[in-house]
Amino acid sequence: MTSSKTGIGIYASLFPVVAIVGMLAYNVHVYGDSAVGGSNQFILLLGAGVAALVGFWHKVSYESMISHVSGNLKSTTGALLILLMVGALSGAWLISGIIPSMIYYGLTILNPAIFLPATLLICSVVSLATGSSWSTSATVGIALIGIGKAIGLNEAIVAGAVISGAYFGDKLSPLSDTTNLAPAMAGTDLFTHVRYMVLTTVPSYIVTMLAFIVIGFVVPPSGTTDASQIMGAIEGTFRVTPWLFAVPALVIFMIVRKTQPLIALMIGTLLGAAFALIFQPQVVAKLAGVERLGFLSAYKGIMDAMTVKTAIATSSPELNDLFSSKGMKGMLDTVWLIICAMAFGGIMEAIGALHKISSTLLRMASSVFGLFASTAASCVAVNLTASDQYLAIVVPGKMFAEPFREKGLAPENLSRTLEDTGTVTSALVPWNTCGAYQAGVLGVATLDYLPYAVFNYVSPIMTLIFAGFNIKIRRLGGHNT
Repeated sequence: MTSSKTGIGIYASLFPVVAIVGMLAYNVHVYGDSAVGGSNQFILLLGAGVAALVGFWHKVSYESMISHVSGNLKSTTGALLILLMVGALSGAWLISGIIPSMIYYGLTILNPAIFLPATLLICSVVSLATGSSWSTSATVGIALIGIGKAIGLNEAIVAGAVISGAYFGDKLSPLSDTTNLAPAMAGTDLFTHVRYMVLTTVPSYIVTMLAFIVIGFVVPPSGTTDASQIMGAIEGTFRVTPWLFAVPALVIFMIVRKTQPLIALMIGTLLGAAFALIFQPQVVAKLAGVERLGFLSAYKGIMDAMTVKTAIATSSPELNDLFSSKGMKGMLDTVWLIICAMAFGGIMEAIGALHKISSTLLRMASSVFGLFASTAASCVAVNLTASDQYLAIVVPGKMFAEPFREKGLAPENLSRTLEDTGTVTSALVPWNTCGAYQAGVLGVATLDYLPYAVFNYVSPIMTLIFAGFNIKIRRLGGHNT
């Protein structure tokens, strides 16, 4: 028996959602920021089980539910392969010196007169290069907090600049989990998502930069900044040269030329591996556990960096956490999360729950702006209740995919809104895993840095402005209005 789109009521449709949000909230409370390592995935399967029980009650067959889950999983095949390739690329770019060189040259622009804008820019570059707001805050962010304190700046202001830059990169970097997760949930591809997200992210970033320039004039630092220790540690471990930027430049060029994502990432990974052998043979040899690099040891060092955990020790403890990569293996938690989310979403589709919820929301949000606003509000609500940014993307992503299609809106509208709200507002909630993590790492309470995390609250506002004034809203078929 197939599912019925009209046989299920709104309360029955919402029951699995309420159940899964409650279970996820409790699970995150128990496991904290390690919940995404496995327990959240099982909770998603439990939620799928609750949805299945509702389906059985409404005479929906097991075969129909499994068929919908299978279809959902098939739709994410490309995203899952891209995630694995992103893991390989991050490892190759680390051992080649590409990521360390980005950090090195970013630190050279540090100047007391422009400390806050420079902090924003440095953290943006590092986060773009690594795809991780958490790693950025835990390494360069800590160093910048210390430097800011030494020159007499309010730590909360510096923390706001660090987090703003870190989440700018987290939003736009192809290496970021959330940047891959959002298009997978919405039904678009990674690079279409990134290109479309630039439309709202760049204005938000400009506003943020101007804000910190103004704050820098109002609260000017005194004294000098010294990043020589960190830069010396990078030079002592890697060969730093502008030639390394040829690889990311080529990948960016291919993305602009609309090369298929898997092809662009594969080429970027292979070139990163080649550059590692050319520019950083001593690093590869050390990773392989040999003094002199040969074919077998080079093969082992490169392959390990791309597939499993790699850590490169430097003379700076602050850098050691940043100069580590989990390769393709490190992406398995996100792959696992997507698979389990697709199980929950597939069963919700099969029993007609998503359709019922979507049709109800559409009646409540009859306009395009109302749909965008409802999506943004849902992302914030999940960040407040389930306390996890991944869930703030997964749950609204599955819930609003159909309403966006019914309105004739391209899926990148949804994926952009998920990141403009779900990703960035997670750091503003003290009990969210992101808010708790940032406060713990930087040593600044969430509510203290919140007023200065400009990018994180300007981004949701910007996406609503674009929707309200119908700016660059892409319709199905590819045209903008």
